[in-house]
Amino acid sequence: MKSIISLLIRYIPRKYLQLFSHWGLKVVALFYKGNNVTCPVCQHNFRAFLPYGRKARSNALCPNCLSLERHRMMWLFLQNETPFFQKKLEVLHIAPEICFIDRFEKLHGDTYLTADIESPLAKVKLDVHDIPFDEGSYDVVFCNHVMEHVEDDYKAMSEIYRVLKPGGFAILQVPLFYPLLDVTYEDKTITSTKEREKAFGQTDHIRMYGKDYADRLRSVGFAVDENRYFEKMPIEDVKRYALPIDEPVFYCRKG
Repeated sequence: MKSIISLLIRYIPRKYLQLFSHWGLKVVALFYKGNNVTCPVCQHNFRAFLPYGRKARSNALCPNCLSLERHRMMWLFLQNETPFFQKKLEVLHIAPEICFIDRFEKLHGDTYLTADIESPLAKVKLDVHDIPFDEGSYDVVFCNHVMEHVEDDYKAMSEIYRVLKPGGFAILQVPLFYPLLDVTYEDKTITSTKEREKAFGQTDHIRMYGKDYADRLRSVGFAVDENRYFEKMPIEDVKRYALPIDEPVFYCRKG
């Protein structure tokens, strides 16, 4: 299963995976019935989660809603550490994850907007370098695993900061490759997919973030909490939800 999933991720365009993979995985889920792990997003139980990734990680992907470790962590963090589930908010979700879309829309209705430059799941086409909304439009912005793809991440971060309301927050996760570099590595002369994968971990990445990621976010105005939420949880829950134990939630507030 690990090798099959790795091949699918590597060679099938992302937009087709986004549109169709969840239907196939509904069938796979039947073979993963059990009670060893629980997805807090969809509340389904399995004997294990599916492997996932170009170098497949075990126990990663929920076969029902397609949440990954970071999505399950984000869900629990939003539920227990923010007002996201308590009141209706103006929410901009860039590069929306399929496990969240229907659930967030049910919570926030017409004040929840999905956007992306190419995703077929998004309602609005949007370039994160030039967000077409007024300053202070949103209470919340989600933009996960995007900054490693964009040409100018400082510009993208600044735009997200601009469209947030004062007191609003953003969650801006990026891939972290351990051991972390001290300083983010980027080299615009690296353009081939093969060399980008070697340098940055994936063919469509153009930088590899280091320990300075939070400082890059702070440089555009954010107050950043590198929140290690999993450390507050009982180890039994961390295992049951299959949460990442090496990725903080980058919780970014606009003062």
